[in-house]
Amino acid sequence: MDSRNYNVGDWVVYRRTKHSESPGPRAKNVTSAAKGDGYSYTVDKYWIVDAIREDGCLLLKTRLGKEHVVDVDDPQLHRASWWERLLYRQRFGQVAAGQ
Repeated sequence: MDSRNYNVGDWVVYRRTKHSESPGPRAKNVTSAAKGDGYSYTVDKYWIVDAIREDGCLLLKTRLGKEHVVDVDDPQLHRASWWERLLYRQRFGQVAAGQ
């Protein structure tokens, strides 16, 4: 995908992989560790494109104001679909309010 397909202010979803002993309620694709002492899972993060860098990467902003640089071709990144925009508008609104 090309960074020209994204604009500043676009709503995006980033599927982040996490590891812990107790996955939260939003955890998806939960698998136990080999020795059973933890779990690996993914959590959808609802971020907003804050800037498009010259190298083509996206600068994404979180609800708490943190920033993440993500390659536009990252398979964990996608533009929010119309139903994600509808269902999670409060989450995206929290990010926008933090800007």
